[in-house]
Amino acid sequence: MRKIVLTLCLCTLISAINAQTNKAKDTIKTEVINVVTSYTPTISDAFKIKKNPKIKLGAKTQKKQLKYQIFSAPVASTFIPKSGVAKGINMGIKERLYKNYVAAGFGNNSTPFFEAFLHHATKFKNDFGFYTKYISSENSIDATELNSNFSQMNFGAFYKQEERYFTWKIGANYQQNKYNWYGLPSTITYLPATIAAINEEQSYSNFETDAEIIFEDFFVNSAKVNLSFFNDNLLSKELRFVVEPQFKISLKNIGSKLNDLILDTSFDYVNGHSQQSYSATTKLEHSFFTIGLAPKYNFEYKKFNFRIGTKLYFTSDLENKANQLYVYPDININYPLFENYVNMYLGAGGDLNTNTIKGFTDENPYISPTQFITQTNKKYDFFGGLNGKLSSNVSYDFKASYSNEDDKALFVRNNSKSNGTNTVGLLGYEYGNSFSVVYDDVKTLSFSGEVTFDVSRNLVVGANGEFNSYTVTNQAEAWNLPTMNTEIFANYKTAKWYAGVNIFTVSERKDVTYGGIYPSALSGIQTLKSFIDININGGYHFNDKFTAFVKMNNVTNSEYQQFSNFNVQGFQVLGGISYKFDF
Repeated sequence: MRKIVLTLCLCTLISAINAQTNKAKDTIKTEVINVVTSYTPTISDAFKIKKNPKIKLGAKTQKKQLKYQIFSAPVASTFIPKSGVAKGINMGIKERLYKNYVAAGFGNNSTPFFEAFLHHATKFKNDFGFYTKYISSENSIDATELNSNFSQMNFGAFYKQEERYFTWKIGANYQQNKYNWYGLPSTITYLPATIAAINEEQSYSNFETDAEIIFEDFFVNSAKVNLSFFNDNLLSKELRFVVEPQFKISLKNIGSKLNDLILDTSFDYVNGHSQQSYSATTKLEHSFFTIGLAPKYNFEYKKFNFRIGTKLYFTSDLENKANQLYVYPDININYPLFENYVNMYLGAGGDLNTNTIKGFTDENPYISPTQFITQTNKKYDFFGGLNGKLSSNVSYDFKASYSNEDDKALFVRNNSKSNGTNTVGLLGYEYGNSFSVVYDDVKTLSFSGEVTFDVSRNLVVGANGEFNSYTVTNQAEAWNLPTMNTEIFANYKTAKWYAGVNIFTVSERKDVTYGGIYPSALSGIQTLKSFIDININGGYHFNDKFTAFVKMNNVTNSEYQQFSNFNVQGFQVLGGISYKFDF
């Protein structure tokens, strides 16, 4: 059987080979036969349809774009703290602030008092107001036979406007003070007729206008302008014009971490005269023009705070045709030895002060209108100290300094031109009852300190004091300058009551004595006794608007002398009512 199958396979293979060999000899031609028959599709042929239909929708059936908006509704918190609750801090009753107030009162020695401040602001960020103050006192000093009354009157107005990039303000003020040269020397006996012939009244008037502009973001930080005119009833006059721009110079181009450099500048012009000197009828004139430059730079380095700067002044004495350049250091260094408790500071400075008649009358209203005016050059002032807090409610500041001043102004009593009987040709200040200014080069070693203790929210007590040691060059003493003065103060306040007390102490001062009437030379030194002056004030708030107040000065009725031969008033009390309100 195997042989038969093998024989059939071999025959089949030989036949296939012979058919391939004889193909070229086949005469039958190939033709294309097209068979046409009907197409019957099946489900399996559906994937062959490629064309998709296009459906056009009408305007009313167009798809609308969906807009989503989240509506936040408050949901009650389910968090409940498990331990403790927040405890509120008792801030007390907040005092309501009013824009306006008036106050009026009356005291012994026939002392009327009135003060008012009226102020209004609008929604357009402007602000304007008016203020006035008046107080006077009749004769109350028994130790003198001349009038000792005085009066002080002051009133002014201002307008302030806030713009987008700056704020500007203008104002005007008028002040008039009346005093009397009542301090006759006790070494001379004045006849009643002589006393009756003395015209001891003096009146000072000062009118000034000022303007200020403050920029928000500009290389000019601010600029101030002040124009004032001063005169008295004995024809003394003085005009002063001051311009003080402050510039901010950016140093970012040098280093991105550098602070701005601040440059204070000033232009100061003073011109005035006294009608005559004390020794002759020659008019005394003074005129100064001063330009000041004061660059300063603040920075920190390893907890040290530095202020490095200088002050340069070019001043021209126009009356004497003399020019001078002054340069002073302006250095301040702070370092916290113990954070928040002990801060150490050191520094060096100096300055140029242009003296004025008005400045002298503010300091001593009993000077004669016969003053020679010059500038005071504080060549240097070295200082250092410690400040900080001993605890959360006790703060302190202790300071020591050493300075050297050329032409420091000192007050000395004028010598009398009358022997007690003659009055011919004499003015009201020529009876030994006025003061003059002398200048000397003075070095001063000073120690000062202040401590404040917040006993409670309602009570604050404290004390401050200063001790000075003077070294003069040409004068025998530092005339009328105390070596020590102190103050102890306390202030108490509740919702309805408030009270305060100030206790001042001033040490002995020195003034001159003369051997005879003018023009005699100095014969010795007069010592003015030290004194203590206790002042008390208090009041009661009926409500937010009405308050009753009382002020008591020289409570111990001390008969001390503020200046040589010028006794002060004894016990003084003044009471009144103040009213606060809004328009």
